Amino acid sequence: MPLSPVETRPSEDMMTPFAYPQDRTCPYQPSPGYQELGRRGAMHRVSLWNGSSIWMVTGHAQGRALLADSRLSADRSRSDFPVVLPRFEAPIFKPIAIIGFDPPVHDIHRRLLAPDFSLKRVREMRGRVEQLTNRLVDQMAEIGPPADLLADYALPIPSTVTSELLGVPYADHEFFEAKTIGLLQAKDAADAEAAGQELWDYLDELITAKERRPGGPGLLDRLTGELHSPDLSREDLLRIALALLIGGHDTTSQMIALGVVTLLEHPDQLAAFMADPAGRGAAVDELLRMVSVTDVSGVRVATEDLEIDGQLIRAGEGVLVSSSMANRDPAVYPDPYTFDVRRSGPGRQHLAFGFGIHQCLGQNLARMELEVAFATLFERLPGLRLTTAVDQLSARRGGTMQGVQELRVEW
Repeated sequence: MPLSPVETRPSEDMMTPFAYPQDRTCPYQPSPGYQELGRRGAMHRVSLWNGSSIWMVTGHAQGRALLADSRLSADRSRSDFPVVLPRFEAPIFKPIAIIGFDPPVHDIHRRLLAPDFSLKRVREMRGRVEQLTNRLVDQMAEIGPPADLLADYALPIPSTVTSELLGVPYADHEFFEAKTIGLLQAKDAADAEAAGQELWDYLDELITAKERRPGGPGLLDRLTGELHSPDLSREDLLRIALALLIGGHDTTSQMIALGVVTLLEHPDQLAAFMADPAGRGAAVDELLRMVSVTDVSGVRVATEDLEIDGQLIRAGEGVLVSSSMANRDPAVYPDPYTFDVRRSGPGRQHLAFGFGIHQCLGQNLARMELEVAFATLFERLPGLRLTTAVDQLSARRGGTMQGVQELRVEW
């Protein structure tokens, strides 16, 4: 599709902005308001909390094109970068490594991290994750029902894996889990900055300790050995460490929790998932498409005028690609609101991990953790069920990160 400057007439959405974000009424479906936008077209103007407006993209092809366009910047330190929620005004987010830099800095950071997230490395970790999930189920079974699946299973899996991968002591998990939630779910910039600064100080002390005792097995140990090279300053390493620590466990734990809800709400699909071990990878991608736990494939700002799908995006205007809606584009996904673990064709083209140069570095690891987590849980506890009706779950509200505060289950 063409991407060139052109003048356009204001759309209905531009004249009557739609408030963003809006809460879901179902854990695995977009909000009714987003669904209505998707029916109107692919490009919309929506209004943010501070009275500003941004382009919201609900079309799959348009989202991919924009996320791959070098005329859109991911640099959160720019004064014109859109602040989607109050917490993102905190200096700790400006910028954050991996997702918040443009090339060439982004390319340098990604190259430094690539060996630790390769498919080969993830395959080597699978056996450890299988042991971990079985141990967690053993602990749940020993204590007996009911259990909080989030606290007892979904969160410890990625939290442990992230700790071991980075070389962060898991003994500190309660601290960094609480501060991550405090940062990512903060109501305002001050609360976000306070939580983020505590994490920053913790990581600063950890890196100092690794400098004194070099040669540890973690990713941060390896990168500490490369400090002060032309490609890596101490601030670079701290920003990378912060991004990996906060990005490595909250989204995956909530994806496990909401994935369990989705499977339990579709028993025929759960049965199909369990009956076909070879197809579980594709089934996990269908869960990622449906749940779209981050709800956002990327936020950008245009650095020059460009046109897409008949709409002019002017320099300085913000763009938000909605993963939950792009993943339900009927032009790509037949019957897009139906959960089908046997979905074939474009299933893995979903935008749950973003697209382009900022596509999620940890997607191979996340896919593996999810596949093992679901398989182990339902093999070991086939009678698993929720103790609360789905519409009564303690869902997160007022943000773009979907999730629950707890997930009570029995078996």
